[in-house]
Amino acid sequence: MTYINTLKKIFKSLFTLLTLIAALTTQIFIANLPQRDIYPKAEDAVRVMSFNLLSERFGSEAMNFRTGIVSQTIAEYYPDSFGVQEATGAWMLSLKNRLPEYDYVGRARSIYPLDETCAVFYLKDKYELLDSGTFWLSETPQKISRGWDGEFARVCSWVLLENKKTGETYAHLNTHLDHRGPIAREKSIDLILDKAESFGPIPVVITGDFNFRENSSLYKAMTADAFADTKFLAPDTMHSPTYHNFKPPEEQNPDIVIDFIFVSKNIQALKYKVITEGINGRPVSDHYPLYSDLLLNAGEGER
Repeated sequence: MTYINTLKKIFKSLFTLLTLIAALTTQIFIANLPQRDIYPKAEDAVRVMSFNLLSERFGSEAMNFRTGIVSQTIAEYYPDSFGVQEATGAWMLSLKNRLPEYDYVGRARSIYPLDETCAVFYLKDKYELLDSGTFWLSETPQKISRGWDGEFARVCSWVLLENKKTGETYAHLNTHLDHRGPIAREKSIDLILDKAESFGPIPVVITGDFNFRENSSLYKAMTADAFADTKFLAPDTMHSPTYHNFKPPEEQNPDIVIDFIFVSKNIQALKYKVITEGINGRPVSDHYPLYSDLLLNAGEGER
């Protein structure tokens, strides 16, 4: 069993290295990004996005065939901050090179430096990074570790941002819960909510691939008190699956909604959108990216 696990780790390391080489090669031949910010938002609104990039896939869905359309999607919607899931070292290199106006906070989830992150990117000319960090969703959150019955080590990365012009601040937490371990998901929610509540009166956004569905017990735990789902807050909203696994629309299950944007009570949601259009008819990942436009420091009655 140890021999098999060692082979798996070697294969994963080689795969990541090859993907990184492919990403580097892509940067040499890639065309310039299209115009930024072509989907305007309301004045004073903050746009946040969640985007599961899909780390490992072969064939036409492999990362090196999607780096351009992933970055193009982000550039067109131009979020103030966005959280990514399954962002390997190769993905991080691609995003940094193609979206230079963003900085980020995030750490690999394991001892392998090119492993997946749940990084949070933010517009570095617009925002000052006041504080940031990454913790592991485990019994030992301050060190690299796998929690409870989870299959993989999982993390939550966060930033505390201040608008350089207005002084307005908000915290953005981003995560990817385990897909196997129900105990790990439950305990992870407790850790994330504890961290979110530590910001006190500061507006907080939590994005991620949560691997649970709407109206599940864990969804109800997330939305029971301090946080709400922007899908049901925003007057401009929609219903769509967020995970589709590259199936055509007519074969997708509309109830597979596992990616969310949760916000604290002092945030007003203006818009919630799942970006289903793709680029030139091509899906950008096996998950649809989603975003919300928000007004910070809104009273609870304005939600």
